[in-house]
Amino acid sequence: QVQLVESGGGLVQAGGSLRLSCVASGRTFSTYSMGWFRQAPGKERGVVAAISRSGGSTYYADSVNGRFTISRDNAKNTLYLQMNSLKAEDTAVYYCAAGGTMAGLTTGSRVDYWGKGTLVTVSS
Repeated sequence: QVQLVESGGGLVQAGGSLRLSCVASGRTFSTYSMGWFRQAPGKERGVVAAISRSGGSTYYADSVNGRFTISRDNAKNTLYLQMNSLKAEDTAVYYCAAGGTMAGLTTGSRVDYWGKGTLVTVSS
């Protein structure tokens, strides 16, 4: 069992930055590919970014590519999402997720564990 706890959300003005963190319990963090998903009001949850077990491979949704950076520190059991140049349309609840493969995460077809989410609100 893996528990994921997100933090770092909040209210920010458009053009600003935030860094989300996700701390995982247990000793198996490095065996999972990890990802960030988001769900805006009235919309389905979708993948924002994903990272491989070692951190050597990353994936970004087109809408955030070039503005967001996903990273991980396996020694600290922590996943990060650096969000720059934020836009009003980035407003959503952001969820941390763990899965067996990058493919499973990026398609949303296989997510083994979810965090409870952290709210990001971008004011225009």
